[in-house]
Amino acid sequence: MAGGTVSRTAHFALHRLVLDAAGSAAANPPASAAPTGPGSLPSTQGPQALFAVPDVWLGAMVPKRWARRAVTRNTIKRQIYTVGAAFEARLPQAAHVVRLRTAFDRKQFVSATSDQLKQAVRAELLQLFGHAARRAGGGAAVPAPAPVPQVRPAHEVAP
Repeated sequence: MAGGTVSRTAHFALHRLVLDAAGSAAANPPASAAPTGPGSLPSTQGPQALFAVPDVWLGAMVPKRWARRAVTRNTIKRQIYTVGAAFEARLPQAAHVVRLRTAFDRKQFVSATSDQLKQAVRAELLQLFGHAARRAGGGAAVPAPAPVPQVRPAHEVAP
């Protein structure tokens, strides 16, 4: 979250940190110039990439404070990863973290895995990632991703 907030909705915030190997190496001095001794750290501690793999990284942070039930947290995380995968090609190569920043009203969404909750979460995530993709693309309009096809059980499929 050190990279800053890219997009925000009523319930979610999207944070981005660019992970370029050259930028992270420049932020830290070479090992020969680093202080030595037990407990000594370089004077400049900035964000650095753990891996030198240029790719889109996505994480989800759903605190127990805002989603008390584990089944609700897992449902929200699944929606984050599904919508994030649909927008992966439109996002810049960086680490992205989607953070739930406020609770969904338990009076409105009584069931932890109701279809209404899933639809509300998905709609907000589409808005969140759509805004982030437009910002990454220089303000050009980005079409929404195609909806995920519904899989029907084999016994319902007509021959």
